[in-house]
Amino acid sequence: MGSCIICGTSVDGHICDLHEEDALFEFRGNSADQLNVGRYYRGNVDGFAEFGVFVDIGDSVTGLLHRSELDQRLDSLDWEPGDEVYIQVKNVRDNGNVDLGWSIRQAEREFRGVLVDDPDVGHSTLLEEDDESGNADGDGASAQSPAADTADADGNADEESANDSESPDTAVGAVGETNDADDATEAAVVASSGSETAEDGMADDVTAESGADAATAEADTEAPSSDEPPETVTVGSLDDHVGDDVRLEGEVVGIRQTSGPTVFELHDETGTVDCAAFVEAGVRAYPDVEEGEFVRLDGEVRERRGELQVETEDLTVLDDEESDAIEQRLADALDDEARPDAASPLADDDTVEALSGDLVEAATEIRKAVLTERPVIVRHANTADGYLAGAALERATLPLVTDQHSRADAQYHYFDRRPLEGGVYDMDDATKDTSEMLDNRERHDEALPLFVFVAAGGTRESLDGFDLLNVYGAPTVVVDDIEVDGAVTDAVDAVVSPSLADAPDTTATTLAANVAAHVDDVREDLRHLPAVSFWEDAPDAYVDLASEAGYDAEAVAQLREAVALEAHYQSYEDKRELITDLVFGDDESDVGGLAGHVAEQFREKVDEEVGTAVANLEHHTVEGADIGVLDTDAYSHQYEFPPETLLLDELHRSVRDEVDAVVGVATDTLYVRTDADVDLHELVVDVDEDVRGSLRTRPLSAPPVAG
Repeated sequence: MGSCIICGTSVDGHICDLHEEDALFEFRGNSADQLNVGRYYRGNVDGFAEFGVFVDIGDSVTGLLHRSELDQRLDSLDWEPGDEVYIQVKNVRDNGNVDLGWSIRQAEREFRGVLVDDPDVGHSTLLEEDDESGNADGDGASAQSPAADTADADGNADEESANDSESPDTAVGAVGETNDADDATEAAVVASSGSETAEDGMADDVTAESGADAATAEADTEAPSSDEPPETVTVGSLDDHVGDDVRLEGEVVGIRQTSGPTVFELHDETGTVDCAAFVEAGVRAYPDVEEGEFVRLDGEVRERRGELQVETEDLTVLDDEESDAIEQRLADALDDEARPDAASPLADDDTVEALSGDLVEAATEIRKAVLTERPVIVRHANTADGYLAGAALERATLPLVTDQHSRADAQYHYFDRRPLEGGVYDMDDATKDTSEMLDNRERHDEALPLFVFVAAGGTRESLDGFDLLNVYGAPTVVVDDIEVDGAVTDAVDAVVSPSLADAPDTTATTLAANVAAHVDDVREDLRHLPAVSFWEDAPDAYVDLASEAGYDAEAVAQLREAVALEAHYQSYEDKRELITDLVFGDDESDVGGLAGHVAEQFREKVDEEVGTAVANLEHHTVEGADIGVLDTDAYSHQYEFPPETLLLDELHRSVRDEVDAVVGVATDTLYVRTDADVDLHELVVDVDEDVRGSLRTRPLSAPPVAG
């Protein structure tokens, strides 16, 4: 029997069933039926086919990673034959074919342990490391000398001998008489890391073994005592302290168990460093220390294979007062690092100027998320304004994600756009998001994402969804052009809205593009977006900016209409590549380009629908106001383009000179389009009381007013 390298549970081998998916396996078998379905394996790219990638697992088995399992297009992969990849065995067929799944972890250090899957042993064993002879002891671990120096951050032990020439007695005598580590060799003094206890740091009963010959040296030598603690330094200054004993204070952001030491990733305001603590090969050191705790760590700074590492001598979890002080210090440092340098607006705009502080705050939250490896999820309305605004933030955030992560799929894993129906974040959406983020946290130790709501989330109908995210502490930002409800402002972490500063109306894209310009230097890419987002009366400053970017009035209109059409189809999909081609493509004002082609379809469909709606618009006079009423159930194409919301927008623009408002009435939905100042929620209550029982069987709901 052994113990799980992650939780310590007694198992036959070194991993329990619960944590199998947290470990990486190296396959030593020679037949597909010896693979364990569900496990993650190290593999090597063998070749490509139209339908996927062939991956070698071990020396004798090849599986297929189908293109449907990839999170990017097959032709966008930069893999070469022989490249190392990490995959999951999803199925082994009766004919020996192996179906593989994609692992979002594409680096060994992202797994919580590395084990050998050897069918001849019958259970998982520890990975043999630095064992040139290939011989392993009885449990499958490499036969390492305890007197050898402690392993590096990847669990690889140095090959220093405890004593190459002197007898054990001579070595111990040298230590006692001269206290000179060079005379007795480093390992005889500190073999230390391999044998000292986590509590008292004493090196007891050190055993030095060599080949078939073993001699025993008992070193009851107490580590030199000192009343003075090591110097407290920062991670960023460790280059200047190689070979020194130091003290670090920070947050444990990762723990991984190797076949040698336990490695704690310690983060402070200046960086992150691996700290190796060794009790016994494969045994968890300081088992009470958990990720997310703030600690004080004493140890010696060493350089291992070109990287700094701290050999841990003592690790203490700090009490509440000290922990709070360090947490605040790290938070302040992160804010300083994430806060963007002063960036001017894209154009002269009174609204943007009035919201400059809020824009910087929203950009800071996004930059903080990227720096702390927190995924960013942009939730936007499935409208042209929503897609354009989301695309602006995507354009700015993806380069930061690429800089922060070396993984090939980082842009897909750490940033996502998810459109919302009607701009409302309801419980269905929130439940889906919450389930996914909790699954990723449980299975992959992933941080909870930052949710950025764009052209969505500003009304009280989204409060239940925000409350669910708040239960788990997921940060939230709202960027919306409508009047944001006060309860929403209280429920989220940051808000950008003209209503908060009594500023002139604008579009969500204008706000999001200016946030994006603070997130990263992508101003040149975004210049045309604000003008595109205005269906009419675009400010001259943004029209000029679009013109400078190569988009004349016709190109701006075509792009807006093309995005609106594509926003309707597959409305819950981000369509990242297609939207990128449309919004940031090279065709610009080229009428024959992609945007021109899609816009032609938009205009044909909308003109037909608007013509039908105008012909069937009923005119009423209510307290001196001319109201146009349309039965949208009878005179609009259900589930076809254009949707009712876009149809009512276009209808209102067509007849606004004739009526004061356009009202669309459906079975259970009321649409209102007007330039007047209307409290939509009050209107819905009044209508609900007047027509209860005659129009529908459940209370009316309505989207926000669209002017």
